[in-house]
Amino acid sequence: MSGYLTAPPPERGLFCNRTLNMRAIKAIGYDMDYTLIHYKVEAWEQRAYEHMRNRLVALGWPVAHLTFDPMLAMRGLIIDTEKGNLLKANRFGFVKKALHGTRPMDFETQRNEYTRTLIDLADRRWVFLNTLFSLSEACLYAQVVDLLDAGKLPGPMGYTDVYEHVRRSLDATHMEGALKAEIIADPARYLIQDPDTTLALLDQKNAGKKLLLITNSEWAYTLPMMHAAVDPYLPQGMTWRELFDVVIVSARKPEFFTTRSSLFEVVTAPGHEGLLRPHSGPLKSGVPYFGGSATEVERFLGMSGDEILYVGDHMFGDVHVTKNVLRWRTALILRELEDEIRAISAFRATEARLAEKMVEKERMEAESCQLRLELQRRKQGYGPRDSSMPDDQLHARVFELRTQLEALDAEIGPMARAASELANPIWGLLTRAGNDKSHLARQVERYSDIYTSRVSNFLFATPFVYLRSPRGSLPHDPSLPGGTPVFHTGVGGDGGAT
Repeated sequence: MSGYLTAPPPERGLFCNRTLNMRAIKAIGYDMDYTLIHYKVEAWEQRAYEHMRNRLVALGWPVAHLTFDPMLAMRGLIIDTEKGNLLKANRFGFVKKALHGTRPMDFETQRNEYTRTLIDLADRRWVFLNTLFSLSEACLYAQVVDLLDAGKLPGPMGYTDVYEHVRRSLDATHMEGALKAEIIADPARYLIQDPDTTLALLDQKNAGKKLLLITNSEWAYTLPMMHAAVDPYLPQGMTWRELFDVVIVSARKPEFFTTRSSLFEVVTAPGHEGLLRPHSGPLKSGVPYFGGSATEVERFLGMSGDEILYVGDHMFGDVHVTKNVLRWRTALILRELEDEIRAISAFRATEARLAEKMVEKERMEAESCQLRLELQRRKQGYGPRDSSMPDDQLHARVFELRTQLEALDAEIGPMARAASELANPIWGLLTRAGNDKSHLARQVERYSDIYTSRVSNFLFATPFVYLRSPRGSLPHDPSLPGGTPVFHTGVGGDGGAT
């Protein structure tokens, strides 16, 4: 990337829900996994999946033949643990698409199951896929639901029991550390290198921002991964630890932002690397810590609230809680956004044709409705009536419009289906549920001040940028020229293809 400012590609933008003046931000905190460090999702999730599957095999479950399907789940979906379903909901919590296990649910079944249901994520029945780390869990759960329905699992179990087994296998995989040991041993297989992330951090530090690393990963994993991802792109003789004024590992987010817990210093002396000793008093720059709380960080920095920006990829643990409890400014990292925006851009010409056809369809539907009302009033003998056309001509015109609408639907159908399959053939766009915003998009809109695909996108904007939110849209706002709806890359806009 050039040292001179150039306009970023559309998919590399910073998208602003609430105006953010970066000059007013004195400290920037970062999560590590899928924020500062990006992984090859399919490689990581496949190995996580295989570790989980092997644990279930050890319990006697007939799952050894199962394989990871990267298209089966996506961030922002919801698991209905009571019914064994994967769901995509709109911003209001209404279910718009569902799989039972791995099988698509037909319209009537979905309607019967969910027409009276509003998803409330406070209910433990629903599990929201907050991060890319959730994909292997959701995939394995859906596949095991198929086995449960086929009567192939041992013992009496329901869908909730199956989910708890899968979840425990995932937790055990992470706790035992075998998967992370594989990553450390061969980082090139799993890491996506992004040299510009390091340059963006250097820009921010040299602009006077305090930089914080607050991660749930343990020190033994954080140290080699940050070394592999950041150190090769720093000035000679400098390491990633010199970039950060505060380093906290094993932070236990989201509790880190809501409660107080004991703070330990991580020993880095040779021969004692990774040991912990209790810490009291102010934090020390350059010393990694274990645990603690956000209030200690604020006290050390002498800052609070909107002076601090926190950047992370976890919708709840990084963004929702931080905004709700601390009123820090928030940035959400959505790596999938790049593919989404590229898919929308490639579909633009078809979207314009689809919009034209929809305008034509609405015009014909309006005429058909008006003619039917005219026939109704004539038959019932009430209200004002138009006598310019005899009944037989009215009936003929209604039939003609019906025929034309059927032909138009045959044209619209394939384009609408293609729109619903953008980015993912099962679920479509991350931020859309039909023509509405998805439940994830509503969360992004509510809790993240800005969102972007990767930290290095800050490089395009500089540490001094004033990010202004666009004017929000409402259904009664004037349409765009020509009445053509447009996919908006910002969550705050509306539009869509179907």
